[in-house]
Amino acid sequence: MELALIGLGRMGGNMTRRLAQGGHVVTAVDPDPSAREALADEPGVTAVASVADAVRALGTPRLVWLMLPAGAVTEAVLEEVSELLTEGDLVVDGGNANYRDSLRHADMLRGAGLAFVDVGVSGGVWGLSEGYGLMAGGAKADIARLTPVLQTLAPTAGSGWVHAGPVGAGHFTKMVHNGIEYGAMQAMAEGFALLHARDDLVTDIPGVAEAWRYGTVIRSWLLDLTASVLENDVTLDEVAPVVADSGEGRWTALEAIDLGVPAPVITAALMQRFSSQGNGDYANQLLAMMRNAFGGHPVTSLEESDER
Repeated sequence: MELALIGLGRMGGNMTRRLAQGGHVVTAVDPDPSAREALADEPGVTAVASVADAVRALGTPRLVWLMLPAGAVTEAVLEEVSELLTEGDLVVDGGNANYRDSLRHADMLRGAGLAFVDVGVSGGVWGLSEGYGLMAGGAKADIARLTPVLQTLAPTAGSGWVHAGPVGAGHFTKMVHNGIEYGAMQAMAEGFALLHARDDLVTDIPGVAEAWRYGTVIRSWLLDLTASVLENDVTLDEVAPVVADSGEGRWTALEAIDLGVPAPVITAALMQRFSSQGNGDYANQLLAMMRNAFGGHPVTSLEESDER
């Protein structure tokens, strides 16, 4: 198939490569010259600087796939493509968008005679070689048109991708997926922290991780990656204890609140990430002063903390 892919970052660049290697003809779009240069020698890929260039290059009906950060940049590009494309063209948003925004975007594009599909994409830096997990939301006819692209991006043509439901289902499903990911990562991190706290007793933590990869109920790709990390650096002394959050964990927790569905593990994992970012520091400082006020317990100064 012929398509344009807008946004050649960590995900978009490798998705372009996988599509081209699968026989598709891709017009890749990014204003950053270095991003375009990285794809200059890729057969089946033509890199251009603007959306307008890509639209001119495509035959009709056109297929345009966005891999952009959620928010202002996606809004601007969708507005631009709505003015450049013509009736019957299909727009796909594969970025980490909020599903409520996807519902709104579908309505906006429908008014211009354009079809819209939202696709949650998982796979990270491994997607090029292993394939991407894909969760698509849209009308059956639009998904049928997109199927060859989904089959190429997925691990196999018949696995790793799903038509999850109508528009909005793709990004809603990806949001929940990321919430589960938060909880699974937190549980695994806490377990290995317990092992590390008794490294006098458990003397081969990388070996434990490696053994758990086979035959245990927690075997997973996440455990595979964790075992690789620990094999290379079990102390992690050079790693700051700061964990960013992409935003999808927040959306998952808020959705659980709106629906009245208990999600304590996902929510607690999100709160732990906030704590790692320093957002719990003031509360901890105040707790220390409370203990001092009612029990005379000593307070550790910042200088003393830095010396530890």
